[in-house]
Amino acid sequence: MPATMHEQEKINRARAISYDEVRAIPDVWPIVAEQYGDTIALLDPHASARTTYTYAELATDIKQFAAGLQAINVQPGEKIAIFSENRPRWLIADQGIMPAGAIDAVRGANAETRELLYILDHSDSIGLVVQDLATLNKLADGLASRQLRFIVLLTDESLEAIANIGGAKLLNFSEIMSLGKELKPVEFAKENTATLMYTSGTSGSPKGVMLSQANLLSQIAGASSVVSVSPGKKVMSILPIWHCYERSFEYFTLSQGCTQVYTNIRYVKTDIKAHSPHYMVAVPRLWESIYEGIQRQFREQPAGKQKLVQFFISQSLKYIKAKRLLSGLTLGRLESSGIEKLMEILKLSYLWPIHQIGDTIVYSKVRKALGGQIEYLVSGGGSIADHLEDFYELAGIEILGGYGLTETSPITHVRRPWRNLRGADGQALPGTETAIVDLEKRQPVPVGTSGLVLLRGPQLMQGYYKNPEATQKVISADGWFDSGDIGQLTQWGDLTITGRAKDTIVLTNGENIEPTPIENACLRSPYIDQIMLVGQDQKALGALIVPNKDVLEQWASEQWVSEQWASEKGITLDLQSDAVRSLYKQVLTREVTNRPGYRADDRIASFALIAEPFTIENGLLTQTMKVKRNKVGDRYHELIESLFS
Repeated sequence: MPATMHEQEKINRARAISYDEVRAIPDVWPIVAEQYGDTIALLDPHASARTTYTYAELATDIKQFAAGLQAINVQPGEKIAIFSENRPRWLIADQGIMPAGAIDAVRGANAETRELLYILDHSDSIGLVVQDLATLNKLADGLASRQLRFIVLLTDESLEAIANIGGAKLLNFSEIMSLGKELKPVEFAKENTATLMYTSGTSGSPKGVMLSQANLLSQIAGASSVVSVSPGKKVMSILPIWHCYERSFEYFTLSQGCTQVYTNIRYVKTDIKAHSPHYMVAVPRLWESIYEGIQRQFREQPAGKQKLVQFFISQSLKYIKAKRLLSGLTLGRLESSGIEKLMEILKLSYLWPIHQIGDTIVYSKVRKALGGQIEYLVSGGGSIADHLEDFYELAGIEILGGYGLTETSPITHVRRPWRNLRGADGQALPGTETAIVDLEKRQPVPVGTSGLVLLRGPQLMQGYYKNPEATQKVISADGWFDSGDIGQLTQWGDLTITGRAKDTIVLTNGENIEPTPIENACLRSPYIDQIMLVGQDQKALGALIVPNKDVLEQWASEQWVSEQWASEKGITLDLQSDAVRSLYKQVLTREVTNRPGYRADDRIASFALIAEPFTIENGLLTQTMKVKRNKVGDRYHELIESLFS
């Protein structure tokens, strides 16, 4: 792709709402309401009473909520905490706080009480908006000693049985909405702080990232320039709304007149079939879960059908790889000679009919399982394994990967539909600068060389709230943000993230190992559900592995393995048996050595199989399904030490 702007990007930017006269995100809603007033904006099929908002109703209720806050004397610049999971009224509260000139500090209601109270204190919030009465009761003891002026429920539950908590005025949703008469105009600029978004706090206390109205608007403008979404088409919301990734994507799709359908982990697969979304944004773990569900259905077929499915998949994988190579969309082989292109054309000519038959017999059913209308999926919050992208691509479902951090609002890079370079994290959004520098000297490195990723652009945060020292550590005097990530650029500006600087494993021979690419290679195996590499200051790598129980049980049922079966329900596997360990040793060796760029230091010399998966509930995954490496390391400290003893 040439360095000049792609023609489709020019068209997208021309179609996008002009933000020259827009001061803040709340200014978008009257514009959208005028264009798409009767279109359904929000749909929550799992609320106690099915909740639906048109764009006209949404704009009206946002204004009414803001007026209600002004009626209880909320002043510009004051902070109000919102502790809630995804729901339509979250958006009304979030966008209602901003027109009143206030700043919200957001977090999910399911976070630990201690963390929520820390955020409430650290943000200097004078008021609190909570998901429901259960959330309020969860926090009640801690709120008694805090001098809040008011607490608002996002439900209409009665507050009669609740004593005033620390003297705070208690209001349910209907009551705050009934207080407002007329919204008084508030003067503020794009540079005003809009929100405090707290980092996950996997090490130490969470930091409050200050994002301005300009930061948030840059995300709508940036996304509008690189992807097109259509009014009335459905987008499914599953990620936590207090996470920057989901929040910015929602602002974008709603600014374009889409219909947002709320779901959750429990209902997502049912909702996808019931509501047939056109767009969806999630983390790799969800795409992996859907993939594994489809694979399970394949494994339940008779042996003959299984062989037929595997034949078509194997041939289609060759087809899509040849197609990518011919298009220059394979990382590491961006340019091909004339002879190489001719070979790929010949491959395509004989693989195309087989792929089409496979599409009719197999892949069309995969698309149907995803509602049948998916135009594209967006994956972020971590790297997605190659085998997942291969599978969705051969099924005709496009995944657009991206990159960013809370500190960058979050999106800085995204793969375009016209340049969906596999293995990369996309080109920069308009106005975003990327620099790759040496970790020690901080000097630029040659194109194609890995180094520390520095970022600069309109989405860069204002800083960490009440923490100038931490801000100065990550933002240089000339405005470059230290992402803490290791990556490299192609000559066309495609960014590839290869790991975290702090996640790098240094072996005793001095070799630096980036764990993520090796972990992704291992996840290609259906026998591995989760994996985390270890080995800092050791001679070789080790791994903690959570096996895929279903696949392992199927394997065991086809084997004669002593002492395998011991469970009141039937089948339970002894993960420490010689047979199982031998299987996983073979799997690790095969997947790691077959990885492109394999070197001897990538070898996993020792491993442990653990039965308990890494989950949000046990504190080993973040809300966006990323492994908390330090927490896993702490929990399994003795087990990890035993790998190297």
